[in-house]
Amino acid sequence: MSAYAEKNTAITGIGQSEVSRGSSKSALELTVDACMQAITDAGLTRADIDGVASWPGSDDNESGFSPVGTAGIQDALRLKLNWYAGAREAPGQYGAVFNAIGAIAAGMAKNVLIFRTMYEASARKKAFANSLVRGGQRQSGGFNWYAPYHTYAAALQQSLMFNKYVHNSGIKPEQVGQIAINQRRNASLNPAAVYRTPITLDDYMNARIIATPLRLYDCDVPIDGCTAIIVSRMDVARDCPHPIVRIEAIGSSMHYRNHWVQLDALDTQAQPKVAEMMWSRTDLKPKDVDMAQLYDGFSFHTINWLENFGFCEKYGAGDFIEGGTRIALEGELPVNTGGGALSAGRLHAYGAVHEACTQLWGRGAARQVKGDPRVVATSTAGGPLAGAMLLVKE
Repeated sequence: MSAYAEKNTAITGIGQSEVSRGSSKSALELTVDACMQAITDAGLTRADIDGVASWPGSDDNESGFSPVGTAGIQDALRLKLNWYAGAREAPGQYGAVFNAIGAIAAGMAKNVLIFRTMYEASARKKAFANSLVRGGQRQSGGFNWYAPYHTYAAALQQSLMFNKYVHNSGIKPEQVGQIAINQRRNASLNPAAVYRTPITLDDYMNARIIATPLRLYDCDVPIDGCTAIIVSRMDVARDCPHPIVRIEAIGSSMHYRNHWVQLDALDTQAQPKVAEMMWSRTDLKPKDVDMAQLYDGFSFHTINWLENFGFCEKYGAGDFIEGGTRIALEGELPVNTGGGALSAGRLHAYGAVHEACTQLWGRGAARQVKGDPRVVATSTAGGPLAGAMLLVKE
């Protein structure tokens, strides 16, 4: 047995509800759909599920950010659990996976159902403002620092950090645009993606500025939907129907100040030490990675991860992605092969894990990466929190 607990776990099943810009189903219905798909896909039954985890746990307010928690799905599926967890304070969205790994290592569970539900598209139809700061409410915590400067939305906040990156790296808008163009091309081959019409460089450049230097196509898409995965103990996973997708290594560190307005490194955020931790837990190297499913709340984050994972040198992502050939489906490092959050929809990091397994199990159809991809790097989050995983098909 490996000294690193993650190596003794595997992803055994995946599920995804319909993903839309406004669903006729409730958030709980979407969650049940995705979870039942994942359980069935793993060759399991509800009786086999003895753990549940989610991020950030139930936050059922008008925002639609996290309308379903562990208690809700436990009751809906009548699960009998030995362990469950849902919490916001974690290494990004992957905190639920890392918690599950720990629970399995501690012998508290052997099959953990993990899900992420978003209902933001419907929330916006109900006129909820897409802002960090709510009108008429007294602000607290980090929002105290934003409100006086009218930094009300995530795009405004991240644009400040992106501006510093642009200044330090010299990256050009035409290079940045290759992230959005590539992901829309991939999404055009993904029948589950929200936006499937390809875009050109002219489309990207002519799109409205949201907050300099972020353009419209640099921002992810709020949706209604749910993604679910099953993480199983390795001996259980070997009896499941799919090839083993082992969690080879994780990055979950916090070596910087965990504060949105007191970041140590604005233009790299929390990523470098998280990536460093992940690579320290495996003998594999960046050159061994067959594809990357990278966090893309904004295109800026994907660019950061390319550098911080070591696929190119620091401030070298502009040259690496120029022209889009290296990151294309047929390129040396296919990136966000299902369209990512920019085009397939904001399922946070779990959309990336779902797509990684889709590719590793050869289910990509028209967007399937050629050959036999075996190693995938995945990541989550920007700002002061981040997480990373390396997945390996045996």
